Amino acid sequence: MRLYALVAGGAFRRYATYRTATAAGVFTNTVFGFIVAYTYIALWDVRPQLGGYDTSEALTYVWLGQALLMACAMMGGGFEDELAERIRTGDIAVDLYRPADLQLWWMAGDLGRAAFHLLGRGVVPMFLGALAFDLALPGSPWTWPAFFVSVFLGVVVSFAMRFLVAMSAFWLMDGAGAMRIVSLAGLFFSGMLLPLNLFPGLLGEVARALPWSSLLQVPADVFLGKHTGWGLVEVYAFQGGWAVVLLLAGRLLQTVATRRVVVQGG
Repeated sequence: MRLYALVAGGAFRRYATYRTATAAGVFTNTVFGFIVAYTYIALWDVRPQLGGYDTSEALTYVWLGQALLMACAMMGGGFEDELAERIRTGDIAVDLYRPADLQLWWMAGDLGRAAFHLLGRGVVPMFLGALAFDLALPGSPWTWPAFFVSVFLGVVVSFAMRFLVAMSAFWLMDGAGAMRIVSLAGLFFSGMLLPLNLFPGLLGEVARALPWSSLLQVPADVFLGKHTGWGLVEVYAFQGGWAVVLLLAGRLLQTVATRRVVVQGG
Protein backbone atom coordinates (compact mmCIF):
# COMPACT_ATOMS: atom_id res chain seq x y z
CA MET A 1 0.00 0.00 0.00
CA ARG A 2 2.97 2.29 0.54
CA LEU A 3 3.60 2.24 -3.22
CA TYR A 4 0.09 3.48 -3.99
CA ALA A 5 0.31 6.14 -1.27
CA LEU A 6 3.47 7.40 -2.98
CA VAL A 7 1.69 7.40 -6.35
CA ALA A 8 -1.18 9.46 -4.86
CA GLY A 9 1.26 11.90 -3.30
CA GLY A 10 3.17 12.21 -6.56
CA ALA A 11 -0.05 12.97 -8.45
CA PHE A 12 -0.94 15.65 -5.89
CA ARG A 13 2.48 17.30 -6.34
CA ARG A 14 2.24 16.98 -10.11
CA TYR A 15 -1.01 18.94 -10.30
CA ALA A 16 0.25 21.44 -7.73
CA THR A 17 2.98 22.53 -10.16
CA TYR A 18 0.38 23.99 -12.56
CA ARG A 19 -0.18 27.17 -10.55
CA THR A 20 -1.35 29.36 -13.44
CA ALA A 21 -3.83 26.74 -14.63
CA THR A 22 -5.12 26.35 -11.06
CA ALA A 23 -5.59 30.12 -10.68
CA ALA A 24 -7.41 30.24 -14.01
CA GLY A 25 -9.59 27.34 -12.92
CA VAL A 26 -10.47 29.05 -9.64
CA PHE A 27 -11.42 32.20 -11.55
CA THR A 28 -13.54 30.23 -14.03
CA ASN A 29 -15.33 28.26 -11.32
CA THR A 30 -16.05 31.45 -9.38
CA VAL A 31 -17.43 33.32 -12.41
CA PHE A 32 -19.66 30.43 -13.42
CA GLY A 33 -20.70 30.06 -9.79
CA PHE A 34 -21.99 33.64 -9.72
CA ILE A 35 -23.77 33.23 -13.06
CA VAL A 36 -25.54 30.04 -11.98
CA ALA A 37 -26.24 31.43 -8.50
CA TYR A 38 -28.16 34.43 -9.84
CA THR A 39 -30.01 32.15 -12.25
CA TYR A 40 -31.05 29.98 -9.31
CA ILE A 41 -32.14 33.04 -7.33
CA ALA A 42 -34.47 34.05 -10.18
CA LEU A 43 -35.82 30.50 -10.46
CA TRP A 44 -36.38 30.05 -6.72
CA ASP A 45 -38.07 33.47 -6.46
CA VAL A 46 -40.72 32.10 -8.81
CA ARG A 47 -40.78 28.56 -7.36
CA PRO A 48 -39.88 28.61 -3.65
CA GLN A 49 -38.95 25.20 -2.17
CA LEU A 50 -38.36 23.81 -5.64
CA GLY A 51 -36.97 20.29 -5.40
CA GLY A 52 -37.23 20.42 -1.61
CA TYR A 53 -34.60 23.16 -1.32
CA ASP A 54 -35.07 26.69 -0.06
CA THR A 55 -33.12 29.50 -1.75
CA SER A 56 -30.19 29.26 0.65
CA GLU A 57 -29.88 25.50 0.10
CA ALA A 58 -30.14 25.92 -3.67
CA LEU A 59 -27.31 28.48 -3.63
CA THR A 60 -25.22 26.15 -1.47
CA TYR A 61 -25.82 23.42 -4.04
CA VAL A 62 -24.47 25.73 -6.76
CA TRP A 63 -21.20 26.39 -4.97
CA LEU A 64 -20.78 22.77 -3.96
CA GLY A 65 -21.06 21.94 -7.65
CA GLN A 66 -18.27 24.37 -8.48
CA ALA A 67 -16.14 22.99 -5.63
CA LEU A 68 -16.58 19.37 -6.72
CA LEU A 69 -16.59 19.84 -10.49
CA MET A 70 -12.92 18.98 -10.97
CA ALA A 71 -12.45 16.86 -7.86
CA CYS A 72 -15.12 14.39 -9.03
CA ALA A 73 -14.26 14.96 -12.71
CA MET A 74 -17.91 15.38 -13.68
CA MET A 75 -16.89 16.43 -17.19
CA GLY A 76 -14.02 13.98 -17.39
CA GLY A 77 -10.43 15.09 -17.49
CA GLY A 78 -7.76 13.19 -15.70
CA PHE A 79 -5.95 9.93 -16.28
CA GLU A 80 -8.28 8.44 -18.90
CA ASP A 81 -6.80 10.23 -21.92
CA GLU A 82 -3.29 9.17 -20.95
CA LEU A 83 -4.33 5.57 -20.27
CA ALA A 84 -6.24 5.31 -23.55
CA GLU A 85 -3.23 6.70 -25.42
CA ARG A 86 -0.93 4.13 -23.80
CA ILE A 87 -3.33 1.41 -24.91
CA ARG A 88 -3.45 2.78 -28.46
CA THR A 89 0.34 2.96 -28.78
CA GLY A 90 0.95 -0.40 -27.09
CA ASP A 91 2.87 1.10 -24.16
CA ILE A 92 0.26 -0.48 -21.89
CA ALA A 93 2.10 -3.80 -22.29
CA VAL A 94 4.91 -2.41 -20.13
CA ASP A 95 2.39 -1.34 -17.47
CA LEU A 96 0.76 -4.76 -17.36
CA TYR A 97 4.09 -6.49 -16.78
CA ARG A 98 5.05 -4.20 -13.89
CA PRO A 99 4.87 -5.60 -10.33
CA ALA A 100 1.97 -3.27 -9.52
CA ASP A 101 -1.76 -3.56 -10.08
CA LEU A 102 -2.82 -1.46 -13.07
CA GLN A 103 -6.20 -0.43 -11.66
CA LEU A 104 -4.87 0.42 -8.19
CA TRP A 105 -1.98 2.40 -9.72
CA TRP A 106 -4.26 4.64 -11.75
CA MET A 107 -6.80 4.94 -8.93
CA ALA A 108 -4.10 6.09 -6.51
CA GLY A 109 -3.02 8.74 -8.98
CA ASP A 110 -6.61 9.86 -9.52
CA LEU A 111 -7.20 10.16 -5.77
CA GLY A 112 -4.14 12.42 -5.55
CA ARG A 113 -5.50 14.50 -8.43
CA ALA A 114 -8.92 14.76 -6.79
CA ALA A 115 -7.42 15.79 -3.44
CA PHE A 116 -5.50 18.61 -5.08
CA HIS A 117 -8.49 19.88 -7.04
CA LEU A 118 -10.71 19.77 -3.95
CA LEU A 119 -8.23 21.98 -2.10
CA GLY A 120 -6.79 23.97 -4.98
CA ARG A 121 -9.95 24.65 -6.99
CA GLY A 122 -12.74 23.93 -4.52
CA VAL A 123 -12.05 25.86 -1.33
CA VAL A 124 -11.68 29.36 -2.78
CA PRO A 125 -14.89 29.40 -4.90
CA MET A 126 -16.84 27.96 -1.97
CA PHE A 127 -15.39 30.60 0.37
CA LEU A 128 -16.19 33.44 -2.04
CA GLY A 129 -19.69 32.08 -2.53
CA ALA A 130 -20.21 32.03 1.24
CA LEU A 131 -19.09 35.67 1.43
CA ALA A 132 -21.43 36.80 -1.34
CA PHE A 133 -24.52 34.74 -0.52
CA ASP A 134 -26.35 33.35 2.49
CA LEU A 135 -25.35 29.70 2.19
CA ALA A 136 -26.79 26.86 4.25
CA LEU A 137 -23.60 25.72 5.98
CA PRO A 138 -23.74 22.65 8.25
CA GLY A 139 -24.84 23.32 11.80
CA SER A 140 -23.34 20.11 13.15
CA PRO A 141 -19.57 19.46 13.03
CA TRP A 142 -20.32 15.80 12.25
CA THR A 143 -21.76 16.81 8.88
CA TRP A 144 -18.30 17.71 7.57
CA PRO A 145 -16.70 14.27 7.94
CA ALA A 146 -19.92 12.68 6.64
CA PHE A 147 -19.68 14.95 3.60
CA PHE A 148 -16.02 14.15 2.92
CA VAL A 149 -16.72 10.41 3.12
CA SER A 150 -19.43 10.88 0.50
CA VAL A 151 -17.07 12.93 -1.67
CA PHE A 152 -14.41 10.21 -1.41
CA LEU A 153 -16.93 7.57 -2.52
CA GLY A 154 -18.00 9.86 -5.37
CA VAL A 155 -14.39 10.21 -6.53
CA VAL A 156 -13.98 6.41 -6.51
CA VAL A 157 -17.19 5.97 -8.54
CA SER A 158 -15.98 8.63 -10.99
CA PHE A 159 -12.62 6.89 -11.34
CA ALA A 160 -14.24 3.49 -11.89
CA MET A 161 -16.43 4.82 -14.71
CA ARG A 162 -13.54 6.57 -16.44
CA PHE A 163 -11.30 3.51 -16.05
CA LEU A 164 -13.93 1.41 -17.84
CA VAL A 165 -14.11 3.93 -20.67
CA ALA A 166 -10.32 4.10 -21.00
CA MET A 167 -10.04 0.29 -21.04
CA SER A 168 -12.54 0.15 -23.89
CA ALA A 169 -9.70 1.45 -26.08
CA PHE A 170 -8.49 -2.17 -26.23
CA TRP A 171 -11.48 -2.93 -28.45
CA LEU A 172 -12.25 0.46 -30.02
CA MET A 173 -10.11 2.11 -32.67
CA ASP A 174 -10.55 5.43 -30.88
CA GLY A 175 -11.97 5.83 -27.38
CA ALA A 176 -12.53 9.58 -27.74
CA GLY A 177 -16.18 9.13 -28.70
CA ALA A 178 -16.98 7.02 -25.66
CA MET A 179 -15.19 9.53 -23.43
CA ARG A 180 -17.27 12.41 -24.82
CA ILE A 181 -20.49 10.50 -24.24
CA VAL A 182 -19.55 9.72 -20.63
CA SER A 183 -18.50 13.36 -20.06
CA LEU A 184 -21.85 14.66 -21.30
CA ALA A 185 -23.72 12.08 -19.23
CA GLY A 186 -21.68 13.07 -16.18
CA LEU A 187 -22.53 16.74 -16.65
CA PHE A 188 -26.25 16.01 -16.92
CA PHE A 189 -26.84 13.06 -14.58
CA SER A 190 -24.54 14.22 -11.76
CA GLY A 191 -26.89 17.14 -11.14
CA MET A 192 -24.36 19.73 -12.26
CA LEU A 193 -26.83 21.52 -14.52
CA LEU A 194 -29.84 21.16 -12.21
CA PRO A 195 -30.41 19.15 -9.03
CA LEU A 196 -31.73 15.72 -9.90
CA ASN A 197 -34.61 16.32 -7.46
CA LEU A 198 -36.03 18.69 -10.09
CA PHE A 199 -36.23 16.01 -12.77
CA PRO A 200 -39.84 14.87 -13.22
CA GLY A 201 -41.30 11.39 -12.86
CA LEU A 202 -39.46 8.39 -14.24
CA LEU A 203 -36.57 10.51 -15.55
CA GLY A 204 -35.84 11.71 -12.03
CA GLU A 205 -36.00 8.21 -10.56
CA VAL A 206 -33.66 6.84 -13.22
CA ALA A 207 -31.25 9.78 -12.91
CA ARG A 208 -30.99 9.40 -9.14
CA ALA A 209 -30.36 5.65 -9.51
CA LEU A 210 -27.46 6.06 -11.96
CA PRO A 211 -23.86 6.15 -10.69
CA TRP A 212 -23.33 9.76 -11.77
CA SER A 213 -25.60 10.96 -8.96
CA SER A 214 -22.82 9.88 -6.57
CA LEU A 215 -20.59 12.66 -7.92
CA LEU A 216 -22.61 15.70 -6.80
CA GLN A 217 -26.24 15.09 -5.89
CA VAL A 218 -25.53 12.66 -3.06
CA PRO A 219 -22.60 14.58 -1.49
CA ALA A 220 -24.54 17.85 -1.76
CA ASP A 221 -27.57 16.38 0.00
CA VAL A 222 -25.29 14.99 2.74
CA PHE A 223 -23.78 18.47 3.17
CA LEU A 224 -27.27 20.00 3.35
CA GLY A 225 -28.35 17.53 6.01
CA LYS A 226 -30.88 15.74 3.81
CA HIS A 227 -29.41 12.37 4.81
CA THR A 228 -28.87 11.58 8.46
CA GLY A 229 -28.85 8.45 10.59
CA TRP A 230 -29.96 5.39 8.66
CA GLY A 231 -30.50 7.53 5.55
CA LEU A 232 -26.80 8.36 5.59
CA VAL A 233 -25.94 4.67 5.74
CA GLU A 234 -28.23 4.05 2.77
CA VAL A 235 -26.57 6.66 0.55
CA TYR A 236 -23.12 5.38 1.52
CA ALA A 237 -24.30 1.89 0.54
CA PHE A 238 -25.59 3.30 -2.75
CA GLN A 239 -22.27 4.96 -3.56
CA GLY A 240 -20.21 2.05 -2.29
CA GLY A 241 -22.31 -0.43 -4.22
CA TRP A 242 -21.76 1.40 -7.49
CA ALA A 243 -18.04 1.72 -6.70
CA VAL A 244 -17.71 -2.04 -6.13
CA VAL A 245 -19.70 -2.99 -9.24
CA LEU A 246 -17.81 -0.60 -11.51
CA LEU A 247 -14.39 -1.48 -10.07
CA LEU A 248 -15.10 -5.18 -10.53
CA ALA A 249 -16.19 -4.54 -14.11
CA GLY A 250 -12.95 -2.63 -14.70
CA ARG A 251 -10.94 -5.46 -13.16
CA LEU A 252 -12.67 -7.93 -15.47
CA LEU A 253 -11.71 -5.85 -18.50
CA GLN A 254 -8.19 -5.56 -17.13
CA THR A 255 -7.94 -9.36 -16.81
CA VAL A 256 -9.23 -9.92 -20.34
CA ALA A 257 -6.89 -7.25 -21.70
CA THR A 258 -3.90 -8.76 -19.88
CA ARG A 259 -4.58 -12.18 -21.37
CA ARG A 260 -4.90 -10.58 -24.79
CA VAL A 261 -1.56 -8.83 -24.43
CA VAL A 262 0.11 -12.03 -23.19
CA VAL A 263 -1.28 -14.05 -26.12
CA GLN A 264 -0.23 -11.45 -28.67
CA GLY A 265 3.17 -11.06 -27.01
CA GLY A 266 3.68 -14.80 -27.01
